[in-house]
Amino acid sequence: MTLQLVQVNFKARDDSALGRFWAEVLGWSVSSEGPGVTNLEPVGFDWPDPSAVCVDLVRVPDPESVRYRVHLALATTSDTHRTELIARAKELGATHADAGHDDAPWTLMADPEGNKFSVLEPQELYRDTGPIAAVVVDCADPRAMVRFWGEAIDWTVHELTDDRALLRSVRGVGPYLEFRRAPDDDVVGSRVHLDVMSDPVEDQAKQVARLEDLGATRADVGQGDVSWVVLTDPEGNEFCVLGRG
Repeated sequence: MTLQLVQVNFKARDDSALGRFWAEVLGWSVSSEGPGVTNLEPVGFDWPDPSAVCVDLVRVPDPESVRYRVHLALATTSDTHRTELIARAKELGATHADAGHDDAPWTLMADPEGNKFSVLEPQELYRDTGPIAAVVVDCADPRAMVRFWGEAIDWTVHELTDDRALLRSVRGVGPYLEFRRAPDDDVVGSRVHLDVMSDPVEDQAKQVARLEDLGATRADVGQGDVSWVVLTDPEGNEFCVLGRG
């Protein structure tokens, strides 16, 4: 019985338009499971698989009221690729964001709905992750977050300091899950949260109980009668445990 990080979920004003932006940036295919939902995944991808964390965009009436501490960091393979990716994102409607990180190894940008994301300088660490190098979670205590999430999804710890922690699938594929220490005034704002799923999916209730034993808490965000369970991790970040719809 395992639990897998399967996708990041964007709350969007216009899931179709925002989905087209991210599909072009990532070079992924677009599909939809119903009105108001846009799904992105690599071409030919057989979901779920740890070699990629997919993107799910859901239309909501008031996305501006939702603020999470999760954002995407995009991988580049060379300085030329990085320049081209930034230019391409701008052509598609992205803008440069915070100018206070000029010495950082990334360029901070915002997508057409204002969600921050970073375009990384080329780094050997991310050479085989695919277009998403890391799913980044701003937090107060990376070590505490690894204690929870390392147990939750059973990923391997690749780096652990007071300021940063990196987890990756035990199969050594796909993006990293990165926990980055950030004071409240330096959090990168977005409307993105994590979705996990049990394997087999019928073990959802057992996994939810296990997560609660690890320190997760059930959350009511007005979801009603749905197939997924909303929880918060020990720092209060919402995430969903998916079930069979």
